[in-house]
Amino acid sequence: MESKTNKLDVYKDPRQPIEARVADLLSQMTLEEKVGQLLMWDARPDDLSFINTRQPGSVLHILGEKLDRAMTLAAQNRLGIPLLVGEDAIHGHSFWKGATIFPTQLALACSWNPALLELVGRVTAEEVVPTGIHWTFSPVLCLTRDLRWGRTGETFGEDPYLIGEFAAAMIRGYQGRGLDDPTGILATAKHYAGYSETQGGRDATEADISRRKLRSYFLPPFERAAQAGAMTFMTGYQSMEGLPSTCNRWLLTEVLKEEWGFKGVVVTDWDNVGSLVKQQKVCATYADAATVAVRAGNDIMMTTPEFYEGAIEAVRSGRLAESEIDAPCARLLALKFRMGLFENPRRPDAERTAIVIGSAEHRAVNLEAARQSLVLLQNNGLLPLDVKQLTSIAVIGPNADDDLQQLGDWSLGSSQHPPEAGKHPREKTTTVLDGIRALAPNGLDVRYERGCSIINDDLSGIPAAVAAAQASDVVVAVVGDHLTFIGEERSTATLEMQGGQIALLEALENTGKPLVVVLVNSKPLVLPPAVKRAAAIIELFNPGMEGGRALAEALFGLLNPSGKLTISFPVHIGQQPVFYSQVRGQHGKRYADLTQEPLFPFGHGLSYTKYAYSNLRLASSTLKTGETAQVFVDVENVGQREGIEIAQVYVSDVVTSATWVNKALKGFARIHLAPGEKKIAQIELPWHSFQIVNAQGENVVEPGEFEILVGPSSRDQELLKAKLIIE
Repeated sequence: MESKTNKLDVYKDPRQPIEARVADLLSQMTLEEKVGQLLMWDARPDDLSFINTRQPGSVLHILGEKLDRAMTLAAQNRLGIPLLVGEDAIHGHSFWKGATIFPTQLALACSWNPALLELVGRVTAEEVVPTGIHWTFSPVLCLTRDLRWGRTGETFGEDPYLIGEFAAAMIRGYQGRGLDDPTGILATAKHYAGYSETQGGRDATEADISRRKLRSYFLPPFERAAQAGAMTFMTGYQSMEGLPSTCNRWLLTEVLKEEWGFKGVVVTDWDNVGSLVKQQKVCATYADAATVAVRAGNDIMMTTPEFYEGAIEAVRSGRLAESEIDAPCARLLALKFRMGLFENPRRPDAERTAIVIGSAEHRAVNLEAARQSLVLLQNNGLLPLDVKQLTSIAVIGPNADDDLQQLGDWSLGSSQHPPEAGKHPREKTTTVLDGIRALAPNGLDVRYERGCSIINDDLSGIPAAVAAAQASDVVVAVVGDHLTFIGEERSTATLEMQGGQIALLEALENTGKPLVVVLVNSKPLVLPPAVKRAAAIIELFNPGMEGGRALAEALFGLLNPSGKLTISFPVHIGQQPVFYSQVRGQHGKRYADLTQEPLFPFGHGLSYTKYAYSNLRLASSTLKTGETAQVFVDVENVGQREGIEIAQVYVSDVVTSATWVNKALKGFARIHLAPGEKKIAQIELPWHSFQIVNAQGENVVEPGEFEILVGPSSRDQELLKAKLIIE
């Protein structure tokens, strides 16, 4: 007769149910071991003794041989609980030298291609996994509001529906087949929620958001992420209605875990528990902070080492029951068991790492991502360049040959890692100058001058730039922003171009040469008159390692741009906020001294061909409870080149019981069209597409008249309209 499994071995037996393994392991753990599991430790210092003295459940910022050593130390602890290892793999394996660095989230969003974003997540996972990392703190689901916010470029833009769709795609890519997929990494939906509703664009300010406003705009992308299987959520830094996110039990427990049924873990952002004592000053001691954080529903406390003593003191003094520590500890252990880490801690594999990091296959995906992310904002017919008519081209500007600005935030060389961490190898990045030189036909002379700086007012390089422009047939000016003005704690008071850029652009315009402006920037900027008057404007945002190649392809006509903005460009900084889905009811439609219309609206993006929309119709002009609306529109390529058009579908509820937005994106379709070809685009609008949040904070679909609006952007004059009645 087969003997029963020894009780002490249950948690080590992969044949046992996870619930039994968790219960068994928890029953053997001391209070100190349980509290240790709730800690995420910053592992950058060389001393790793904390792994044995504090026994943290997770670590971050540790790579290579050092990580292998840390895993060995964890295995030597009394119960041998494996580490969960996290890293900021934000748009690629950010801090691994030579990894594939993709366009930033805001750039990727301009592709309007969930399949592409899923592939980006998959490639990132394939590069992250062999380095021993289990977990990425991505994607960001924050809703852009004030463009001065330093983290705007980390978002997918300004629309809740689109953010949810793109987040779900990246989560699928990161996590692969599921938690036990050894090629997958945990995704993180962050920052939950409302962090981006800043005051004056300043980072981590108190967010003036009611629960109804959260449910209306900020929570839907996160609910979509939970549905897509994201197994970790990260809190925001901000407070709402006087309550820091770390203390918000309604948000972390009642909505996320109870209402949505989230079974994963909630991790705080960097030292959020410490902030309760040090910055926000809502707790007097770390024992108080530990009590509040655990009871609110946080499961992992990132980089607050004082939580360890604070939580133990809270339990031993009777303020916190040990069972309240057990609950988050059990959630984390269950996650580790489901990932199979007890059987395979997924150690670094140097041989596999050398094969996959920056592979040719991954670079090809990166180039395609850069191609689809590029947005043609303006074109008077100059582009694509007719190289048969050109003998020389001047490439001018501070971002024309700057690999760091092209890679953007969350990459080696940006503010998140110290300078001694180095940067990605220069040869891995194709800058705009590199791309133009590589693709310029034989006989086309390429001149380059930097022209000016973005971080100071030195104008000494402008005369040489002007001379290069005067000696050339066309000028490509590559301008934008700089890492100095990007990221956490780096919000800007202005959206104007910094340093000597405006003076440079004016000088280039005065040469009379045809001017193409290329923007390498983290977020929309207020464009000066010289840019608005340019023959063409191309937006790259931070396009990653292959951005220069994609730009050169567009210039020379090898690529027909198809990207569309997911964020509105203001005319003036005083228009903030300028996002398209404004709540109805204001007096008038403009400022007394300025338009309220953006310079370039959400959804805008040009092509080297032209598209015509016609014959908008619905399968049925009425809808009953629970039904899906079928929308059809004819889209025709009336130009001379094949291309991809992104048809957008907006919904407007004509009369609502509570104030609501003028229109909201609810669907889109990518349509490939040959010259002269016409296709019928079909977009389904599920029942929930017609929801509003009423005055009681409930998601409801109210009967009455709706407008279905379809077209190439969110601008009203470009949209066809059809009426729908919900009975």
